[in-house]
Amino acid sequence: MKLSKMYIRTLREDPKDAEIPSHIWLIRSGMIRKLVSGVYGFMPMGYRSLRKIEAIIREEMDKTGAEEIHMSAIQPAELWQESGRWFAYGPEMWRLKDRNNREFCLGPTHEEIFTDIIRNEVNSYKQLPLNLYQIQTKYRDEARPRFGLMRSREFVMKDAYSFDKDFEGLDKSYAVMYEVYEKIFDRCGLVYRAVEADSGAIGGNASHEFTALSEVGESEIAYCECCDMAATVERAACVDDVAGDEKELEIERVHTPGTKTIEAVAEFLGIDEKKTIKALLFDTYDENGKHKEYVAAFIRGDRELNMTKLVNVLGIPEHAIEFADEEKMGAATGAVGGFTGPLGLHECRIIADSEIVEAKNLCAGACEKDYHIKNVNYKRDYEADDVADIKLIKESDKCPQCGKPVKCARGIEVGQVFKLGVKYSESMGAYYKDENMMQRLIVMGCYGIGVTRTLAAIVEQHHDENGIIWPVSVAPYHVIITVVNMKDGEQVKLGEKIYSKLSNTGLEVLLDDRDERAGVKFKDADIIGIPIRITVGKRAVENIVEYKLRKEADKIEMSVEKAIESAKKYIEENK
Repeated sequence: MKLSKMYIRTLREDPKDAEIPSHIWLIRSGMIRKLVSGVYGFMPMGYRSLRKIEAIIREEMDKTGAEEIHMSAIQPAELWQESGRWFAYGPEMWRLKDRNNREFCLGPTHEEIFTDIIRNEVNSYKQLPLNLYQIQTKYRDEARPRFGLMRSREFVMKDAYSFDKDFEGLDKSYAVMYEVYEKIFDRCGLVYRAVEADSGAIGGNASHEFTALSEVGESEIAYCECCDMAATVERAACVDDVAGDEKELEIERVHTPGTKTIEAVAEFLGIDEKKTIKALLFDTYDENGKHKEYVAAFIRGDRELNMTKLVNVLGIPEHAIEFADEEKMGAATGAVGGFTGPLGLHECRIIADSEIVEAKNLCAGACEKDYHIKNVNYKRDYEADDVADIKLIKESDKCPQCGKPVKCARGIEVGQVFKLGVKYSESMGAYYKDENMMQRLIVMGCYGIGVTRTLAAIVEQHHDENGIIWPVSVAPYHVIITVVNMKDGEQVKLGEKIYSKLSNTGLEVLLDDRDERAGVKFKDADIIGIPIRITVGKRAVENIVEYKLRKEADKIEMSVEKAIESAKKYIEENK
């Protein structure tokens, strides 16, 4: 393609609302354009890269025997109500009604739709296993769309669903998809880790998240360099500190004026924060949005609460819980903001972290303003409705597998795989008949890749201060030929010659034949991030050009023939 004939508009300044590199460079390079908050359109070059990611996904999925279909983004509420997720999915679901007042949603995912297809069309073990997938636009009404394509309200996703006769078959399907995801992300040029993850609203009993490592990522993972433990921090189990052999001391009520925080009370009493109990107060709601019950979660003072673990203990979706109004909760339960402890609460569900259950002589709020209680011990002084690991793992905590210190890193979730089991087939009645004509539940798995998020993750990992540095496999074009002076007939002629020869070899080539200053052309080439730049300048009459890889600083003068061969070889070796 010739740039003089293309629609392209790069920006010289960073967009005001762009906070992270991928958002900045995708906008500045003219790859994407914002319509409204969280909604983006793809311009020619950005769309080419997006389609290349899709092509990689299709190629690897098709190799496994998976078949591509395409379902509507509009889904009837009845299917979601049947599965029990109409309420569970929460406010992120984009809900709408037609003129007949029938409820629908814009699909954030498609488990119900695919299950409905299979239950109506598969009835024999001879038809299984199956794996169906689609690459389609999804919708989630994000409360705070941000970071460009990272957290948007409309996005492209690949979602696949496997259907097997039994759990052994699911294990095989899951292993195949896990390996396929590794191949896809390798080909996309991503540095990533596959980690154990929470299943969330999708459900199931096992899941792995594929996380592209990045400091701007919203996902945080914990991993161990001494064993194979790797998980999202929401999923990672914590190892409780071993309790000492302390003798249980008598309870002591102490006056602690103004000490509403753990830091303040520990300093006031001259004790370690590890010897305190932190209280977090919540209100929970039923599927109609009405108050269900108050919850008090207690953890050791130096710890942070893991909300994912908490909602899993409570068996509720994340949107059905929020921090309580302290006055209302206090009137109903006896809690006192900043001074709440497990002693003296009533009409309240108490969740105690497993670590404080074994610890001795802790300090907790007295459920009375400006007072705490020292030497609080579990069983003797209070009991909880539930005892569970509800704390968040942190750097240097003990690995739950080998006991060595764990490390933490940030990343971008680009894909996730789930063992759904019979969650949807049971609730929606998806059966098949086995060899003995007995009805059996179909066993399912599901496998998602955020295609647009993968595009952004690639840019996060492949850029510099001048723009994008596309991996060859997903670059919108392979080579850009920059003609320095379009008024110089020799330069124009040679540029056209190289363009023609490279195009005829199957390479995807841009010819910058615009009547612009050389500096503008070089700047645009860097922003756009084409892997190879061949510059035709003053030495065109000598058949000499400048050859440069986008990812390297060095520029090399060489003959046209060598430049063409070098480009062909580089693209072939890196695609």
